[in-house]
Amino acid sequence: MEFLNHFKIIESIIVFTVAFFIRLIITKSLRKIQTKFGFQNSRILVTNKIITVLIYITVIVVVAFIWGVDEKQLLIYISSFLTVLGIAFFAQWSILSNITAGIILFINYPVKIGDTITILEKDSANNITGEIRDIGTFFITLRTPGKDLITLPNSIILQNNIMYSPKQK
Repeated sequence: MEFLNHFKIIESIIVFTVAFFIRLIITKSLRKIQTKFGFQNSRILVTNKIITVLIYITVIVVVAFIWGVDEKQLLIYISSFLTVLGIAFFAQWSILSNITAGIILFINYPVKIGDTITILEKDSANNITGEIRDIGTFFITLRTPGKDLITLPNSIILQNNIMYSPKQK
C-alpha cells in the first residue's frame, strides 16, 4: 500500500511538472504571436491567465483521478459548475452576468482598450462618451473628455448601443 502512495506522489509531481512546462511554452508562444501580429499586451495577459486557469483545472482533474476520486462524484461537480455557468449566461443583473459580459467583451467585441466609445441611451442627453482604459472582470473603465474616470458594469455595455472610434495607430 505504501508503494502505491509513493507511486501516486510521483505521478502527481510529473503531472504538475508537465503542466508547468506546457504553461511556459504557451506563454512564450503568446509573446511571439503578440510580436508578430501586434496584439495589445492586455489581451495577451488575459489570454495567458485564461489558458493558465484551464491548464491547472485540467491538472486538478488528472490528479484527482490519480488519487482515486470517483468519476461519478467528479461528474456531479462538473455538471453543477456548468449549471452555474449556464445561469450566468442568462442572468440579467448579477455578478455572474457581469463576468460573462466581460468575457464576451474581451473575446468577441469590436472595441479595445484605447478606443473612444459613446454609450447611446434612449435620451440622448444621457449619452456617456469616453476612452476605454480597462476591461475588467466586472467593470469597464472609461476616461471622459473631462478626464473623469467612470466605471460601468460590463452587462450595461452589452445591453446598450455603442458608437465607437477605433484607436489610431
